[in-house]
Amino acid sequence: MLPDLHAPGPDEAEAARVLQVCNACRYCEGFCAVFPAMTRRLEFGRADVHFLASLCHNCGACLHACQYAPPHEFAINVPRTMARVRVRTYTDHAWPAALGRLYARNGLVLSVALAAGLALFLVLALLREGALWSARPAGDFYAVFPHGLMVGMFAPVFLFAVLALGIGVRRFWREAPPGRPGADAVREAAGDALRLKYLDGGHGDGCNEEDDAFTLARRRWHHFTFYGFMLCFAATSAGTLYHYGFGWTAPYGFASLPKLLGTAGGLSLLAGTAGLWRLNLRRDPMQGEPAQRGMDRGFIALLFLAALTGLLLMLARQTAALPLLLAIHLGVVMALFLTLPYGKFAHGVYRGAALLKWSIERRQPNRLGLGDD
Repeated sequence: MLPDLHAPGPDEAEAARVLQVCNACRYCEGFCAVFPAMTRRLEFGRADVHFLASLCHNCGACLHACQYAPPHEFAINVPRTMARVRVRTYTDHAWPAALGRLYARNGLVLSVALAAGLALFLVLALLREGALWSARPAGDFYAVFPHGLMVGMFAPVFLFAVLALGIGVRRFWREAPPGRPGADAVREAAGDALRLKYLDGGHGDGCNEEDDAFTLARRRWHHFTFYGFMLCFAATSAGTLYHYGFGWTAPYGFASLPKLLGTAGGLSLLAGTAGLWRLNLRRDPMQGEPAQRGMDRGFIALLFLAALTGLLLMLARQTAALPLLLAIHLGVVMALFLTLPYGKFAHGVYRGAALLKWSIERRQPNRLGLGDD
Protein backbone atom coordinates (compact mmCIF):
# COMPACT_ATOMS: atom_id res chain seq x y z
CA MET A 1 0.00 0.00 0.00
CA LEU A 2 1.04 3.60 -0.51
CA PRO A 3 2.13 5.64 2.48
CA ASP A 4 -0.37 8.19 3.80
CA LEU A 5 -0.59 10.88 1.15
CA HIS A 6 -1.53 13.47 3.76
CA ALA A 7 1.44 12.86 6.05
CA PRO A 8 4.55 14.48 4.54
CA GLY A 9 7.84 13.66 6.20
CA PRO A 10 10.51 16.17 7.22
CA ASP A 11 12.08 16.17 3.74
CA GLU A 12 8.75 17.01 2.11
CA ALA A 13 8.07 19.68 4.74
CA GLU A 14 11.45 21.32 4.08
CA ALA A 15 10.81 21.16 0.33
CA ALA A 16 7.43 22.86 0.84
CA ARG A 17 9.17 25.66 2.80
CA VAL A 18 11.79 26.13 0.09
CA LEU A 19 9.18 26.17 -2.65
CA GLN A 20 7.11 28.76 -0.81
CA VAL A 21 10.13 31.10 -0.74
CA CYS A 22 10.89 30.39 -4.42
CA ASN A 23 7.27 31.00 -5.31
CA ALA A 24 7.48 34.44 -3.75
CA CYS A 25 10.82 35.29 -5.39
CA ARG A 26 10.39 33.97 -8.95
CA TYR A 27 13.93 34.93 -10.00
CA CYS A 28 14.66 31.45 -11.44
CA GLU A 29 11.51 31.11 -13.57
CA GLY A 30 13.41 30.45 -16.80
CA PHE A 31 15.81 27.82 -15.52
CA CYS A 32 13.75 24.63 -15.82
CA ALA A 33 10.22 23.23 -15.70
CA VAL A 34 10.13 23.16 -11.89
CA PHE A 35 9.59 26.90 -11.60
CA PRO A 36 6.64 27.42 -13.99
CA ALA A 37 5.02 24.28 -12.52
CA MET A 38 5.60 25.68 -9.05
CA THR A 39 3.75 28.91 -9.87
CA ARG A 40 0.55 26.94 -10.49
CA ARG A 41 0.43 26.12 -6.77
CA LEU A 42 0.01 28.12 -3.60
CA GLU A 43 0.56 25.15 -1.28
CA PHE A 44 2.81 22.13 -1.66
CA GLY A 45 1.49 18.84 -0.38
CA ARG A 46 3.31 15.54 -0.50
CA ALA A 47 2.18 14.69 -4.04
CA ASP A 48 3.15 18.15 -5.35
CA VAL A 49 6.59 17.93 -3.76
CA HIS A 50 7.23 14.46 -5.20
CA PHE A 51 6.17 15.64 -8.65
CA LEU A 52 8.38 18.75 -8.59
CA ALA A 53 11.35 16.83 -7.16
CA SER A 54 11.21 14.34 -10.04
CA LEU A 55 10.82 17.23 -12.50
CA CYS A 56 14.05 18.75 -11.11
CA HIS A 57 17.12 17.72 -13.14
CA ASN A 58 19.58 18.66 -10.38
CA CYS A 59 21.23 21.11 -12.76
CA GLY A 60 22.47 23.41 -10.00
CA ALA A 61 21.98 26.68 -11.89
CA CYS A 62 19.30 27.91 -9.49
CA LEU A 63 21.59 27.44 -6.47
CA HIS A 64 24.26 29.73 -7.89
CA ALA A 65 21.68 32.33 -8.92
CA CYS A 66 19.79 32.33 -5.61
CA GLN A 67 20.12 35.37 -3.35
CA TYR A 68 18.73 33.32 -0.44
CA ALA A 69 21.19 30.41 -0.71
CA PRO A 70 23.40 29.58 2.30
CA PRO A 71 24.80 31.35 4.25
CA HIS A 72 21.59 33.43 4.05
CA GLU A 73 19.28 32.67 6.96
CA PHE A 74 16.61 31.31 4.55
CA ALA A 75 19.14 28.61 3.49
CA ILE A 76 17.44 27.95 0.14
CA ASN A 77 19.10 25.05 -1.69
CA VAL A 78 16.71 23.68 -4.31
CA PRO A 79 19.05 20.99 -5.81
CA ARG A 80 19.83 19.37 -2.44
CA THR A 81 16.25 19.65 -1.19
CA MET A 82 14.84 18.07 -4.33
CA ALA A 83 17.48 15.31 -4.25
CA ARG A 84 16.46 14.38 -0.70
CA VAL A 85 12.83 14.19 -1.72
CA ARG A 86 13.70 12.03 -4.74
CA VAL A 87 15.30 9.45 -2.44
CA ARG A 88 12.04 9.39 -0.49
CA THR A 89 10.05 9.11 -3.72
CA TYR A 90 12.00 6.06 -4.87
CA THR A 91 11.75 4.30 -1.51
CA ASP A 92 8.10 5.21 -0.84
CA HIS A 93 6.93 3.92 -4.21
CA ALA A 94 9.33 0.99 -4.58
CA TRP A 95 8.07 -2.55 -4.83
CA PRO A 96 8.88 -4.49 -2.75
CA ALA A 97 9.35 -1.61 -0.30
CA ALA A 98 12.06 -3.38 1.72
CA LEU A 99 14.31 -3.63 -1.35
CA GLY A 100 13.85 0.06 -2.06
CA ARG A 101 14.92 1.01 1.46
CA LEU A 102 17.88 -1.38 1.35
CA TYR A 103 19.16 0.00 -1.94
CA ALA A 104 18.68 3.61 -0.83
CA ARG A 105 20.97 3.00 2.16
CA ASN A 106 23.59 0.76 0.50
CA GLY A 107 23.35 1.29 -3.27
CA LEU A 108 27.01 0.99 -4.25
CA VAL A 109 27.87 -1.82 -1.81
CA LEU A 110 24.74 -3.78 -2.71
CA SER A 111 25.33 -3.39 -6.46
CA VAL A 112 28.94 -4.56 -6.35
CA ALA A 113 28.22 -7.37 -3.87
CA LEU A 114 25.28 -8.65 -5.92
CA ALA A 115 27.30 -8.61 -9.15
CA ALA A 116 30.23 -10.35 -7.48
CA GLY A 117 27.98 -12.95 -5.85
CA LEU A 118 26.11 -13.83 -9.04
CA ALA A 119 29.32 -13.94 -11.08
CA LEU A 120 30.97 -16.17 -8.46
CA PHE A 121 27.98 -18.51 -8.49
CA LEU A 122 28.25 -18.93 -12.27
CA VAL A 123 32.03 -19.34 -12.12
CA LEU A 124 31.72 -22.07 -9.49
CA ALA A 125 29.07 -23.81 -11.59
CA LEU A 126 31.45 -23.90 -14.56
CA LEU A 127 34.31 -24.98 -12.33
CA ARG A 128 32.27 -27.89 -11.02
CA GLU A 129 31.63 -28.99 -14.61
CA GLY A 130 35.29 -28.60 -15.52
CA ALA A 131 34.35 -26.00 -18.14
CA LEU A 132 35.80 -22.80 -16.68
CA TRP A 133 38.84 -22.41 -18.93
CA SER A 134 38.52 -23.83 -22.42
CA ALA A 135 38.08 -22.41 -25.90
CA ARG A 136 34.74 -22.86 -27.63
CA PRO A 137 34.24 -23.33 -31.38
CA ALA A 138 33.76 -19.93 -33.05
CA GLY A 139 33.25 -18.34 -29.64
CA ASP A 140 29.88 -20.03 -29.11
CA PHE A 141 28.34 -18.72 -25.85
CA TYR A 142 25.68 -21.41 -25.95
CA ALA A 143 28.36 -24.08 -25.74
CA VAL A 144 29.07 -22.67 -22.27
CA PHE A 145 25.53 -21.89 -21.12
CA PRO A 146 22.81 -23.46 -23.30
CA HIS A 147 20.29 -21.07 -24.85
CA GLY A 148 17.43 -22.45 -22.80
CA LEU A 149 19.37 -21.99 -19.57
CA MET A 150 20.22 -18.37 -20.45
CA VAL A 151 16.56 -17.62 -21.17
CA GLY A 152 15.57 -19.37 -17.94
CA MET A 153 18.00 -17.20 -15.97
CA PHE A 154 17.26 -13.85 -17.53
CA ALA A 155 13.55 -13.94 -18.36
CA PRO A 156 12.44 -13.95 -14.67
CA VAL A 157 14.96 -11.22 -13.81
CA PHE A 158 13.81 -9.03 -16.72
CA LEU A 159 10.13 -9.57 -15.95
CA PHE A 160 10.73 -8.76 -12.28
CA ALA A 161 12.45 -5.49 -13.21
CA VAL A 162 9.59 -4.51 -15.53
CA LEU A 163 6.96 -5.43 -12.93
CA ALA A 164 8.68 -3.60 -10.07
CA LEU A 165 9.28 -0.49 -12.17
CA GLY A 166 5.72 -0.56 -13.46
CA ILE A 167 4.24 -0.76 -9.96
CA GLY A 168 6.46 2.07 -8.69
CA VAL A 169 5.68 4.42 -11.58
CA ARG A 170 1.96 3.62 -11.34
CA ARG A 171 2.03 4.59 -7.66
CA PHE A 172 3.86 7.81 -8.51
CA TRP A 173 1.39 8.66 -11.28
CA ARG A 174 -1.69 7.94 -9.17
CA GLU A 175 -0.42 10.15 -6.35
CA ALA A 176 -1.59 13.17 -8.36
CA PRO A 177 -3.02 12.13 -11.75
CA PRO A 178 -2.90 15.12 -14.13
CA GLY A 179 -5.52 13.88 -16.56
CA ARG A 180 -5.46 12.03 -19.86
CA PRO A 181 -2.39 12.78 -22.00
CA GLY A 182 -2.90 13.99 -25.54
CA ALA A 183 -0.60 13.10 -28.41
CA ASP A 184 1.01 16.55 -28.38
CA ALA A 185 1.79 16.26 -24.65
CA VAL A 186 3.36 12.84 -25.16
CA ARG A 187 5.49 14.11 -28.05
CA GLU A 188 6.66 17.13 -26.07
CA ALA A 189 7.55 15.08 -22.97
CA ALA A 190 9.38 12.47 -25.04
CA GLY A 191 11.34 15.16 -26.86
CA ASP A 192 12.27 16.93 -23.62
CA ALA A 193 13.41 13.64 -22.10
CA LEU A 194 15.40 12.42 -25.10
CA ARG A 195 17.11 15.79 -25.59
CA LEU A 196 17.63 16.33 -21.84
CA LYS A 197 16.27 19.81 -22.46
CA TYR A 198 16.46 20.90 -18.83
CA LEU A 199 20.16 20.16 -18.47
CA ASP A 200 20.98 23.27 -20.47
CA GLY A 201 20.64 25.56 -17.43
CA GLY A 202 17.66 27.35 -18.96
CA HIS A 203 19.91 29.46 -21.20
CA GLY A 204 21.75 26.87 -23.29
CA ASP A 205 25.14 27.21 -21.60
CA GLY A 206 24.72 24.18 -19.35
CA CYS A 207 24.67 23.47 -15.64
CA ASN A 208 26.96 24.08 -12.68
CA GLU A 209 29.09 21.22 -11.43
CA GLU A 210 32.24 22.04 -9.45
CA ASP A 211 31.72 25.82 -9.23
CA ASP A 212 29.68 28.61 -10.77
CA ALA A 213 31.08 27.99 -14.27
CA PHE A 214 28.56 26.65 -16.78
CA THR A 215 29.22 23.36 -18.55
CA LEU A 216 27.30 20.95 -20.79
CA ALA A 217 29.33 17.98 -19.53
CA ARG A 218 26.47 16.46 -17.53
CA ARG A 219 24.13 16.61 -20.49
CA ARG A 220 26.70 15.06 -22.85
CA TRP A 221 27.71 12.20 -20.53
CA HIS A 222 24.05 11.44 -19.85
CA HIS A 223 23.47 11.23 -23.59
CA PHE A 224 26.42 8.87 -24.06
CA THR A 225 25.11 6.68 -21.23
CA PHE A 226 21.45 6.63 -22.21
CA TYR A 227 21.95 6.05 -25.91
CA GLY A 228 24.70 3.53 -25.20
CA PHE A 229 22.25 1.58 -23.04
CA MET A 230 19.59 1.79 -25.75
CA LEU A 231 22.05 0.58 -28.41
CA CYS A 232 22.93 -2.41 -26.23
CA PHE A 233 19.24 -3.13 -25.75
CA ALA A 234 18.75 -2.83 -29.52
CA ALA A 235 21.61 -5.30 -30.04
CA THR A 236 19.90 -7.82 -27.74
CA SER A 237 16.59 -7.25 -29.51
CA ALA A 238 18.23 -7.75 -32.91
CA GLY A 239 19.83 -10.99 -31.70
CA THR A 240 16.43 -12.18 -30.44
CA LEU A 241 14.88 -11.40 -33.84
CA TYR A 242 17.69 -13.22 -35.61
CA HIS A 243 17.25 -16.29 -33.39
CA TYR A 244 13.47 -16.59 -33.23
CA GLY A 245 12.39 -14.74 -36.38
CA PHE A 246 14.96 -15.91 -38.91
CA GLY A 247 16.42 -18.99 -37.25
CA TRP A 248 19.93 -17.50 -37.33
CA THR A 249 21.72 -18.74 -34.23
CA ALA A 250 24.65 -17.07 -32.49
CA PRO A 251 27.54 -16.44 -32.63
CA TYR A 252 27.21 -13.62 -35.13
CA GLY A 253 30.02 -12.02 -37.13
CA PHE A 254 31.60 -8.67 -36.29
CA ALA A 255 29.78 -7.05 -39.22
CA SER A 256 26.34 -8.31 -38.11
CA LEU A 257 23.71 -5.94 -36.77
CA PRO A 258 23.77 -7.28 -33.18
CA LYS A 259 27.56 -6.96 -33.01
CA LEU A 260 27.66 -3.47 -34.55
CA LEU A 261 24.94 -2.18 -32.23
CA GLY A 262 26.45 -3.87 -29.19
CA THR A 263 29.96 -2.57 -29.87
CA ALA A 264 28.77 1.00 -30.42
CA GLY A 265 26.57 0.78 -27.34
CA GLY A 266 29.33 -0.65 -25.18
CA LEU A 267 31.83 2.04 -26.16
CA SER A 268 29.24 4.75 -25.61
CA LEU A 269 28.39 3.32 -22.18
CA LEU A 270 32.04 3.19 -21.18
CA ALA A 271 32.55 6.83 -22.09
CA GLY A 272 29.29 8.05 -20.55
CA THR A 273 29.61 6.22 -17.23
CA ALA A 274 33.27 7.20 -16.82
CA GLY A 275 32.28 10.83 -17.38
CA LEU A 276 29.35 10.65 -14.96
CA TRP A 277 31.53 8.97 -12.31
CA ARG A 278 34.07 11.78 -12.57
CA LEU A 279 31.35 14.41 -12.29
CA ASN A 280 29.86 12.64 -9.29
CA LEU A 281 33.19 12.61 -7.47
CA ARG A 282 34.06 16.22 -8.23
CA ARG A 283 30.68 17.91 -7.92
CA ASP A 284 30.15 20.70 -5.40
CA PRO A 285 28.66 18.94 -2.32
CA MET A 286 26.13 21.80 -1.96
CA GLN A 287 24.47 20.65 -5.18
CA GLY A 288 23.43 17.17 -4.11
CA GLU A 289 22.41 14.88 -1.30
CA PRO A 290 25.21 12.73 0.19
CA ALA A 291 22.71 9.95 0.98
CA GLN A 292 22.00 9.58 -2.75
CA ARG A 293 25.61 9.01 -3.78
CA GLY A 294 25.49 5.27 -3.14
CA MET A 295 22.42 4.90 -5.37
CA ASP A 296 24.01 6.97 -8.12
CA ARG A 297 27.40 5.29 -8.00
CA GLY A 298 25.96 1.79 -7.74
CA PHE A 299 24.06 2.19 -11.00
CA ILE A 300 26.98 3.89 -12.76
CA ALA A 301 29.36 1.14 -11.62
CA LEU A 302 27.11 -1.68 -12.85
CA LEU A 303 26.61 -0.01 -16.24
CA PHE A 304 30.36 0.52 -16.60
CA LEU A 305 31.15 -3.08 -15.62
CA ALA A 306 28.45 -4.47 -17.93
CA ALA A 307 29.91 -2.52 -20.87
CA LEU A 308 33.52 -3.38 -19.99
CA THR A 309 32.94 -7.11 -19.52
CA GLY A 310 30.80 -7.23 -22.65
CA LEU A 311 33.51 -5.68 -24.80
CA LEU A 312 36.22 -7.89 -23.26
CA LEU A 313 34.03 -10.91 -23.90
CA MET A 314 33.67 -9.97 -27.56
CA LEU A 315 37.44 -9.53 -27.94
CA ALA A 316 38.25 -12.82 -26.16
CA ARG A 317 35.52 -14.97 -27.70
CA GLN A 318 38.05 -17.15 -29.55
CA THR A 319 40.21 -17.75 -26.46
CA ALA A 320 40.10 -20.10 -23.48
CA ALA A 321 39.03 -17.15 -21.30
CA LEU A 322 35.56 -17.13 -22.89
CA PRO A 323 33.73 -19.18 -20.17
CA LEU A 324 35.19 -17.15 -17.30
CA LEU A 325 34.45 -13.79 -18.94
CA LEU A 326 30.95 -14.92 -19.91
CA ALA A 327 30.16 -15.94 -16.32
CA ILE A 328 31.38 -12.57 -15.00
CA HIS A 329 29.48 -10.62 -17.66
CA LEU A 330 26.23 -12.50 -17.03
CA GLY A 331 26.56 -11.97 -13.27
CA VAL A 332 27.01 -8.21 -13.75
CA VAL A 333 24.08 -7.93 -16.17
CA MET A 334 21.77 -9.90 -13.88
CA ALA A 335 22.74 -7.63 -10.95
CA LEU A 336 22.08 -4.58 -13.14
CA PHE A 337 18.55 -5.71 -14.01
CA LEU A 338 17.74 -6.76 -10.44
CA THR A 339 18.63 -3.27 -9.16
CA LEU A 340 17.07 -1.25 -12.02
CA PRO A 341 13.79 -0.53 -10.16
CA TYR A 342 15.54 1.01 -7.13
CA GLY A 343 18.32 3.30 -8.31
CA LYS A 344 19.26 5.80 -10.97
CA PHE A 345 17.42 3.97 -13.73
CA ALA A 346 14.14 4.31 -11.82
CA HIS A 347 15.00 7.98 -11.39
CA GLY A 348 15.06 8.34 -15.17
CA VAL A 349 11.68 6.63 -15.52
CA TYR A 350 10.13 8.77 -12.78
CA ARG A 351 11.55 11.89 -14.40
CA GLY A 352 10.00 10.90 -17.70
CA ALA A 353 6.64 10.47 -15.95
CA ALA A 354 7.08 13.89 -14.30
CA LEU A 355 7.83 15.50 -17.67
CA LEU A 356 4.66 13.95 -19.08
CA LYS A 357 2.67 15.22 -16.09
CA TRP A 358 4.04 18.71 -16.70
CA SER A 359 3.26 18.56 -20.43
CA ILE A 360 -0.34 17.65 -19.57
CA GLU A 361 -0.63 20.23 -16.81
CA ARG A 362 0.70 23.16 -18.83
CA ARG A 363 -2.05 22.58 -21.43
CA GLN A 364 -4.72 22.97 -18.78
CA PRO A 365 -6.08 26.33 -17.60
CA ASN A 366 -4.04 27.88 -14.82
CA ARG A 367 -6.62 28.58 -12.14
CA LEU A 368 -4.17 30.90 -10.36
CA GLY A 369 -3.12 32.83 -13.45
CA LEU A 370 0.37 33.29 -12.03
CA GLY A 371 3.64 32.93 -13.93
CA ASP A 372 2.09 30.87 -16.70
CA ASP A 373 4.04 30.46 -19.90
